[in-house]
Amino acid sequence: MIEKLRIIVSRIFVVLLFVLLCFSSSQWEEEAYFVTAILFFIGVILVAIASLGRLWCSVYIAGYKTDHLITQGPYSMCRNPLYFFSILGALGIGFASETLLIPLLIFIAFVIYYPSVIRSEEAGMMKLHKNEFAMYMQKVPRFFPKLSLLNEPEEYIVRPKVLKRHIFDALWFIWIVGILEVIEALHELHIIPILFKIY
Repeated sequence: MIEKLRIIVSRIFVVLLFVLLCFSSSQWEEEAYFVTAILFFIGVILVAIASLGRLWCSVYIAGYKTDHLITQGPYSMCRNPLYFFSILGALGIGFASETLLIPLLIFIAFVIYYPSVIRSEEAGMMKLHKNEFAMYMQKVPRFFPKLSLLNEPEEYIVRPKVLKRHIFDALWFIWIVGILEVIEALHELHIIPILFKIY
């Protein structure tokens, strides 16, 4: 029940955010155009890091996530690297909107929503992997990667059919940046009206 409610709330947030993006424009474009360029550049960098990071995670978990406790690659540095790269990507999208309000809203939503999701998932992992996961929790931080812990094998068996599905999930941040550019073009063509300006 709680999980369904979380999904509904997150979908409502995404829809409201999309509406906000569709009918708003950056006030910086009029007051300090160079700021929009800087914000967009930061956004693209974060989206690139997030997409590569999520691809890296996908290599390790594709087809293995429920069967084995993954503790190598990005999972050797933190227990939730997918969420870490996801927040980077979401913030990147926010900055790519060339505003500060959108990334702030995204950050607040993440802080409210994801800690409980992470705790719930880790409780499930504890039931599934017991002592092995308890030892993993003691060694590896929950969210922020610790680079000194990085451990990668010389070889790793990947399941291509499963990985292909994960690749599309890893790249959706890039698609959204493209959608933002389309929305901006539609604003300039006066196809979608700009109802208000935001910083």
